Amino acid sequence: MRSVDPTREQFDAFKALPRDTPINMLNLIRFNDSAVYPDGERVTGAQAYARYGKHSGPIFRKLGGEILWRGKGECLVIGPADEHWDVAFVARYPSAAAFMAMVTDPDYQAIVIHRQVAVADSRLLRLASEDAGSGFGG
Repeated sequence: MRSVDPTREQFDAFKALPRDTPINMLNLIRFNDSAVYPDGERVTGAQAYARYGKHSGPIFRKLGGEILWRGKGECLVIGPADEHWDVAFVARYPSAAAFMAMVTDPDYQAIVIHRQVAVADSRLLRLASEDAGSGFGG
């Protein structure tokens, strides 16, 4: 099943969590080989996602967002064999309210089409910050 945008239930669960604390969002993205815009324009998924990044970046940064880490998928060590990710990154927002402000911003809504045509599948996981600790168990 293709996951590009949240379901109503997922978005409602997100909105029910505290909005005044910093959050990290783990993003896993697999691109479409070919991204097709509503007007018929065709580019690669990676090219469409680069457009999304170019246009969404100023909105993201204006709200205090920053990318903490970014990487390219090389090999899935644990997980379904048919699942792979082209890019992974962790985006930090000063608050969940800042994330909500971004996704409801009219300028963002006007450019999110680039993400929608670029992405074949994705995962977005909201993470609360905790102390790093010294091992896997905290």
